[in-house]
Amino acid sequence: MMRITLMVAVLLATAGTVQAQSWPERPIRMIVASAPGGAPDILGRAVAQKMSEALGQQVVVDNRAGASGLIGAEMAAKATPDGHTLFLGTTTLYAILPNLKKDLPYDIRRDFASITQIAGASNVLVVNPSVPARSISELLQFAKAKPGTLNYASAGRGTPAHLAGEMLNVLGSINMTHVPYKGAGPALIDVIAGQVQLIITSPIAAGAHISNGKVRALATTGETRNPALPDLPTVAETLPGYAITQWWGLSAPAKTPRAILARLQAETTKAIHLPEVRERISRAGAVPVGGSPRDFDAFIAAEQKRLGDVIRKANISLEG
Repeated sequence: MMRITLMVAVLLATAGTVQAQSWPERPIRMIVASAPGGAPDILGRAVAQKMSEALGQQVVVDNRAGASGLIGAEMAAKATPDGHTLFLGTTTLYAILPNLKKDLPYDIRRDFASITQIAGASNVLVVNPSVPARSISELLQFAKAKPGTLNYASAGRGTPAHLAGEMLNVLGSINMTHVPYKGAGPALIDVIAGQVQLIITSPIAAGAHISNGKVRALATTGETRNPALPDLPTVAETLPGYAITQWWGLSAPAKTPRAILARLQAETTKAIHLPEVRERISRAGAVPVGGSPRDFDAFIAAEQKRLGDVIRKANISLEG
């Protein structure tokens, strides 16, 4: 019996090695669970381009927005684990929604194999120029003086922007109205157009619009100032205890052969640290990360716990 078990293990390992040697056999699909124009899309395309060059096959970004990213996550979780489907996940999908929903169509630990964390960033709070506030203090004063005036956009319920906005409501004792969208790109467009008054979003998505004056940046959301935006204070400088960061990582469907995962990790990390990619990420306000699958697994677990504590203390819910 032991000999049979050993033979099966050897055959499986050999099959995995052979499959890895012939991989990739066709273009690789990178599922990005957000609309074009948002930070995940921008990061995904920057990495996909360099991975395509290294692997000799196109890595094609497949935007699957909707339901706070659940559509894309479920699609990736159910994909064939042969190394031809990747998933670029977000803080929302890896750490926030597992604390808010019991009936998720995926399980991060069960359905995905981590590859590497791509980048992390503190978000930036930006307002439409029509909002008469140039600081967090002035924003809070305006919200209290004219209750019901401020609406804040997000990429959907349960996203970091939603969580960040509700934290601002709780800690600032104000009552902004949440307006969810199907992705950060469309949400930011409506802030620029004045359909909603503000958004807390990634500097990657908002940076160019801050520079050209289409939105006004008031503060960043990390514990310390964002090195790409050093002149902007943090929200915590006005509201102690406020801290929300955003991060992105790459995974593959569970049971993807280990040899393929190792190659993906190596090529992704190499792409992240190429000078032109690092410059693009850093200039936009994010920090390239990289690291091993084990590092990413540990980080996800820690963030699930930290953000779960925030959600419970702020009494944040997807209802209403």
